[in-house]
Amino acid sequence: MTSRELVELAKKAAENAYVPYSRHYVGAALEAKSGKVYLGCNIENAAYGPTNCAERTAFFKAISEGERGFSKIAVVGGKDLDFKTYFTPCGICRQVMSEFCDDDFIIILGKNGDEYIEKSLDEILPMRFSPKYLS
Repeated sequence: MTSRELVELAKKAAENAYVPYSRHYVGAALEAKSGKVYLGCNIENAAYGPTNCAERTAFFKAISEGERGFSKIAVVGGKDLDFKTYFTPCGICRQVMSEFCDDDFIIILGKNGDEYIEKSLDEILPMRFSPKYLS
């Protein structure tokens, strides 16, 4: 799937976000190495701690269905579905990516129109702690 197609799927996923507190809608479209795509949105909670990010929602859906290899993820986010700026994954989501993805895993950051940028996992989380350190 192209990066542009994944960004469009991430925008659709953001429409399902549950964000009564921040009104920041985030969507993710995760492509597994199998070719299957898993969508995720952010889900807020009044206690804040139980809130789950769109990226982790997509990963956990994929992992719960048996996927273990991933090639790329598209992420969009913004106030009231207005994707004016690039919305980057938080530190916890980056660490989850580190658990399941190789250095060359691609993170696609999208915004309005057809604009997007691509970064590798190594670029957005250099010198990260990963399973290889526990071997």
